[in-house]
Amino acid sequence: MSYKFLIYISYSYAVPIGNPLEDEILRTGNTVKWFSDSSNGKEGLKNNPHLLNTIQDVVAYEPDIVLAATDDVPDFITGLKVQIFHGFFAKKRPLKNGKFYHFRIRGLYDLYCTQGPSTTTEFTRLAKKLKHFEVIETGWSKVDPMFPLEEKLTISDATTSQLPTIMIASTFTERLSLAYDNKVFEEIQRLSNSNAYKFIMVLHPKLPLHIFRKWQSLTNENFTFFDTTDLTPLFFKADILFADTTSAIQEFVLQKKPVVTFKHKVHEDFLIDIDNANVIESAFKKALSPSKELMDKIEAYILNLHPYFDGKSSMRVIETCIQFLHQDKSHLKNKPLNLLRKYKIRKRLGYFTFKSFNKPYTLKKQNDI
Repeated sequence: MSYKFLIYISYSYAVPIGNPLEDEILRTGNTVKWFSDSSNGKEGLKNNPHLLNTIQDVVAYEPDIVLAATDDVPDFITGLKVQIFHGFFAKKRPLKNGKFYHFRIRGLYDLYCTQGPSTTTEFTRLAKKLKHFEVIETGWSKVDPMFPLEEKLTISDATTSQLPTIMIASTFTERLSLAYDNKVFEEIQRLSNSNAYKFIMVLHPKLPLHIFRKWQSLTNENFTFFDTTDLTPLFFKADILFADTTSAIQEFVLQKKPVVTFKHKVHEDFLIDIDNANVIESAFKKALSPSKELMDKIEAYILNLHPYFDGKSSMRVIETCIQFLHQDKSHLKNKPLNLLRKYKIRKRLGYFTFKSFNKPYTLKKQNDI
């Protein structure tokens, strides 16, 4: 039996999340289409032959399974609605109740494919409480290209610079982003001219153009700016990461490499966190010669975050979705009415309909029909 998958994204940074899933869907003989509800995402997919350009095309496609790397997903399209996440649990957006934005339930998904124990535990608790979705741990598709780790790092080592290579990454929220800090900028400028380090840098695509141009101006033989959302090849080049609260931290640390953070939102013992630009270089030196204690904390964190090192999370996601698509879901409640949220989705997409799939989507197997 062949299935129709839809990969649903908003911004271009989600394209690397969907690419391994697309490969697995096609490898298994199924059909895949993409849709982005933003111009930025459409630009990132402009060369993809499987892109659907309009929401009308999506409705007409009638997918069996929707893999969404977005906070919400249209309730009026067919298919099992599956949350595949657009980032790791980075703890950068706490709510007033002490919980985190990552665990906000919007009542639009049938299944959450979680990345590891740090997310599975809380989503499972919420599933038992709310009773209108299921949670299955699969690992995260975006990091599949990083594994097997030993093989990828061996290939990368062949082209590594003689100088230590430091990757810089920043989130887009101004109060959290190191990219806005002038003292950080000046210190990186100084270090890039010291001929002691190589720097490679990426910025979140939602940062304003003047911030991009400011950091691009540092370009020299020791500083290279990359305008890309595909960070994995850069991870392999870097010895350490310098970041703020971006979820790139969680992706990078899977390589078992240290991370220096600037004013991280939450204390994490696997990070070398600083709050003063004057100590950036000393933090770099500490990270480049990490203690056994720090490396043990990094390994413990990884096992809780994403304990899958086989590069087969996409396969687990696809297999899990197909199995769950056919399972009896009569024990699950209908999803909440969510009238205001559903109206906002329709307004954003310019598509108004009374149709809404509130029951958990189920498809009978051909031999059961």
